[in-house]
This record gives sequence, structure tokens and C-alpha cells, in this order.
Amino acid sequence: MYYIGFDIGSSSVKAALVNATTGKSIASVNEPEEEMEIVSVHEEWAEQNPELWWKHVCTASKRILKECKVNSEEIIGIGISYQMHGLVLIDDKGSLIRDAIIWCDSRAVAIGNNAFETIGEEKCMSTLLNSPANFTASKLKWVRDNEPEEYKKIHKFLLPGDYIAYKFTGIANTTKSGLSEGTLWDFKEDKPAQWLLEHYDITPDLIPEIVSTFSDQGKLSPEGAEASGLVSGIPVLYRAGDQPNNALSLNVFNQGEVAATGGTSGVLYAVTDTLYAKEGLKLNNFAHVNHDTEQVRIGKLLCINGAGIQYRWLKKNLKLETDSYQMMNTYAAEIPVGSDNLQLIPFGNGAERMFDNKTIGTHISNLNLNIHTRSHILRAALEGIAFSFVYGMEILKKDGTPIKIIRAGNDNLFRSDIFSNTVATLIDQEIEIYNTTGAIGAARAAGLTNGSFKDFGTIVTQNDYVKTYSPLKNQEEYKVAYENWKKELKRIIKNDIE
Repeated sequence: MYYIGFDIGSSSVKAALVNATTGKSIASVNEPEEEMEIVSVHEEWAEQNPELWWKHVCTASKRILKECKVNSEEIIGIGISYQMHGLVLIDDKGSLIRDAIIWCDSRAVAIGNNAFETIGEEKCMSTLLNSPANFTASKLKWVRDNEPEEYKKIHKFLLPGDYIAYKFTGIANTTKSGLSEGTLWDFKEDKPAQWLLEHYDITPDLIPEIVSTFSDQGKLSPEGAEASGLVSGIPVLYRAGDQPNNALSLNVFNQGEVAATGGTSGVLYAVTDTLYAKEGLKLNNFAHVNHDTEQVRIGKLLCINGAGIQYRWLKKNLKLETDSYQMMNTYAAEIPVGSDNLQLIPFGNGAERMFDNKTIGTHISNLNLNIHTRSHILRAALEGIAFSFVYGMEILKKDGTPIKIIRAGNDNLFRSDIFSNTVATLIDQEIEIYNTTGAIGAARAAGLTNGSFKDFGTIVTQNDYVKTYSPLKNQEEYKVAYENWKKELKRIIKNDIE
């Protein structure tokens, strides 16, 4: 028997099959071959048709069953991971009212900022653990203010994963974790933040039924089964946003555990057991997948926009003999720690929230034309990105979050020994590397209805563990390089303010 998992991204849909007994990954597929279109009719807008997600879910489902020669009757549960912060609107017949406003749409920034100023920092941080900012609640307010005819048609608002579950089952529901990612959960009262909706003049009746993250959330309807190639009656057993789900995939459930991603952007997702949110304007706080009132588990999400995109830019523009990151890492390894005082500040991919949404840009500092080479630039780039991760972890520590272990997927920046060793050494903690994906994690999580997270962690370790980076003994040279980098960063920020 098998579980099937889906990861609904803005560029593609991934599907994975896992053995229901052992948790072993059987296969994964991606749909479509080319990235899905994001519609941007105005600057800073980003929308997608949710039916496009559903179409590719169905294609991926049928394809993986066919390629693996698995009978659909052997599937005993479904798990769903999805792009966070989106807004999907359906009417009383379950039909879409408009395209989804997705995570990277920033039209509602001013709405959220005004709400934060009016309601006050103390109430927002002690109840929502966030500013309303540009999250789902503020996007819904935008629709109310700017598209009143569409707003009148709304029966329920959904997150992207809620909509896919709805297409499978015909039942509109959501989760506590999902509502929290839209700043729609009051952690102090442990219920939906109706007062925020009332502030936005939105009726709380639009909130769908709330179900547990790990539960029977509805069974496949005949229509959902026919479209997906699955069998009617299969239960949807798990649903979570992509970042909490990535943490789950890496066995990150408890205080001090951190899930890290080193792709185009960097992500640190740390779990804590308190409702403390001192640095709530620099990072986001959500109910983690295993959060409840008796056992608080909050996921603290810190994004670093200028991460792997800098290394990719160098790969494209340095015109190396071999167009590969492995060759770049080989060149970088020729240079000592600290890159002979050459520093790269890697924030050239837009505003950074951990710097109060300042646009700092990428900077090459202390370039000496007599001694520095292409290899120096490559090492300084890796170190600069690693330093930005360490800087982010210092913010997490200020927010009362201890760092005990980092777990990351075996891809992108974490394949670089220089990057991983630098981070591990400076935070003085191990980094464990795993071969897994969000779709695999979602599939495995479908079998987690008994709440045995320890057993789940054993499955992850037995199936996915690759290696561990331990802190190096010669920490001093890394500390000196990091302090020099921080001095340069502070100088740039100070000059920008002046």
C-alpha cells in the first residue's frame, strides 16, 4: 500500500509515492515541464488560476501511477503541501470567483501596514505573533475594497492547499496552521482572529470549517476521483503550507530544530515552544504542524532573498570553462578562509525583511586588483551568503529561539562544503543533510494521524540521511572573517540611511 503526496508550488506541482509501511520513496514527478504562468496585470501583482494547479495535480497523479505501475486502489491516503499566503475565493456553488492572489503579490502591503499601526504592535504581536502585513487577511480586505461585486459572491475563502483538498473532496475546510499563516489565528484566545476580520469589515462567516492538520479531512468524491485517476473514498489525511511541510520533511518538530533552504532565496524555519515574538517585524511566526494548546510549537520563518541567486548570477556571468557549480566550488576551495579580506554583501534581490525591508543591494568590498582573482570572488560569494544565514540565526536567537541542530535538503548551497562548513562552524552546531522533498514529506505525513513524530523521524533518518557537517576546530579565522563582513554590512547600511 502507498501514500501519495502533492506539493503545490507557483512554478510546478510535484507528486510523490511512498511505501505506507516503510516510508521509502518510490517515485516523484513534476508537472508541467515548463513553469506555470504567473499573471501580473499590474506592477507588484501576481495571480494564478487555481484550476491550473488542479489540472497539474491530476496529470501528476495519473502519470506517477502509470509510471510506477501502481493500482489506484493501493493508495490509502493523500497529503498536501502548498504555496503559502495565497487567497482563493469560491461562491456558494464552489465555483471560483476570481484568480488566486498568490504569495508574491504585494498589492495589500499598505493595508496590512495601516492595520498594524491602527491596532498597535502590542496586540498584533501578542495575539497574531505577526503584523497583518501582506498576508491573506490583508489580501481579502483588498478584494472587499476594490472588487465589491466579487466580494459579495464569496461563500468561503481558502488557501491554495485548501482549494486542492476541496477539489478532491468537495468539502471546504482549512487548518489552524493555515489560518495562522494568513494572520487569521489568535494565539492568545486559540481561535480565529475574528477581531481582525471585523477591523477589515469582513464577516467571519467566510472562514471555512477548521480541521486538524493530521486527520481525515474529507474523502475523495466521485468527481475528484475521476479527475485525478484515484479511487473514490480515499481520505485526505494531511495538509500544510510549504515551509512548515519542508520542516516536517526534514524531521523538524521541536524547540531548537531548524529547517534550512539554500535555493534562489534562503529560508530559516526554526521551531520554538513559546508564543514570544519580539522580532516579529523581521520574521514571521506560524503554528507549526504539531502545534496545540498543550504543546506550543511555533515555526519562526526568516527569509534571505539574496542567497543562491547571487551564486547563480556569478555562474552565468563569469563564463567559466565548465558551466557547473561544482567547478565554481573547486575554484573557491583554492582560497583561504576570509577570501583575503574580499567581501561580498549578497542582498541584490530586492528588499530584505530582516533589514526592515531596506533594499541594500549586492556589494563587492575591499577588492584589491593586485591580489584578488576570480577564485577569490567565488569564495567571497559563498562566504557572504553563509554569513547572511548566520546573521539571520542571530536574529532568531534574539527572538528567544535556541539553535540546537540544522537540517537541510541535499541540494543547492548545502552541497557546497565551504558554505555548509562556514555556517556550522560559526553557529557551533551540526548541519544534517537529507535527500527528501516536500512532496515526499507530504506523502509520509498522510500516515501520521497517530501523532508519532518520533517514529516519523526514524523513517526520515533511515530513508533520507546523507551526511553531517560538524563545526570545525579552527573557528577563530571564521569568526574574524564574519566580524569583518558584519562591519562592512553595517557601514553600507549606515551610509544608506545617511
